Amino acid sequence: MDVEVHGTVAGGWEPVREAFARNFERLGERGAALAVYRDGRRVVDLWAGTKDVDGDGDAPWQRDTAQVVRSATKGVAAAAVLMLHERGLLDLDAPVGRYWPEFKAQDKEGVLVRHVLAHRAGLPVLDRPLSCADATDPVRAAEAVAAQAPVWEPGTDHGYHALTYGWLVDELVRRVTGKGTGEWIASEMAAPLGLDLWVGLPASEAHRVGRAGKVEGPEPSGALRARPKRSVTAAYTDPDSLTRRAFAAIDPSPDHNDPAFRTAALPAANGIATADGLARFYASLTGPVDGVRLLSPDTVERARAEESAGPDRVLVVGTRFGLGYMLHGSASPLLAPGSFGHPGRGGSLGFADPESGIALGYVTNGFRRTVTADPRAQALIRAVRECLPAS
Repeated sequence: MDVEVHGTVAGGWEPVREAFARNFERLGERGAALAVYRDGRRVVDLWAGTKDVDGDGDAPWQRDTAQVVRSATKGVAAAAVLMLHERGLLDLDAPVGRYWPEFKAQDKEGVLVRHVLAHRAGLPVLDRPLSCADATDPVRAAEAVAAQAPVWEPGTDHGYHALTYGWLVDELVRRVTGKGTGEWIASEMAAPLGLDLWVGLPASEAHRVGRAGKVEGPEPSGALRARPKRSVTAAYTDPDSLTRRAFAAIDPSPDHNDPAFRTAALPAANGIATADGLARFYASLTGPVDGVRLLSPDTVERARAEESAGPDRVLVVGTRFGLGYMLHGSASPLLAPGSFGHPGRGGSLGFADPESGIALGYVTNGFRRTVTADPRAQALIRAVRECLPAS
């Protein structure tokens, strides 16, 4: 697909523009945007393609076009918990039940707040999946998670809480602030920074959001990337596996283009952002952006310290997590060993790398079959790395 790339790059960042264009030419990109900050200053601001994945070019992607970022939402929600910890409202080492007494049911007294952020709570699945109506009702969703028994002893192992993470975080935030996570993000994070980022889309912004959908791309090079291991394939095809059950905690699967789904607040899965909103958010975690910094240096160090590593009971492959963030590793390669962030299933990505001062936000309307390491995002990361001075 030949496409006209819009936007700007600072001097020395031209390879990123070239990589962004190649994603359309070679990797099946339909509509996307990319923003990169260096030490709190935007150095890349690009967009191209169509606003809707199924569009015919009549509605081009604009600079303010936003898109659902799926699990990239988790990194934003994690910052809410970490900010509440800094303010003395949540203790990361306290039992969840201290703030949410009903949660203690089914022998969950030992689940700590940090276990939730590090995917160690043992609650990646629901024995009774929620309908879309119940999943978007914070009271019913919280009741379902509170009633669920862990599938492993909390704190002893890790497995990706694909959807339940959002309900766990949301109820914790709600119990100590009286606000849902989406409301808290809007007032305490998005407003001070001027972020185009929402968990619960306001009706006034609905016109900016493109339609997302599945796309096919060419097979990536390399046998391991092109053909997943049999164990991974089996996990995603077995309806009784933790993998399938974790991603099916809402059944039937929600339509990300449904206005009702977009206006709900699911802190694990339905955040909506521009590329700049996502990049600016991550830039503000590691340094000031226009005078605003969301987390202290000490909290950032805690957030990116390894809490979970090794074979993931849900994703099957080896994963690494800090407190609410995926860490650089083979399953989710980021810029460098100290990088932390979160991908969204199918493509989107946001992360920060404190050592280089880089923060990146990438959003797309084309969902591929990738879970953590989308080839389009990886191509952009390689280009960013190329632009950095050798250490």
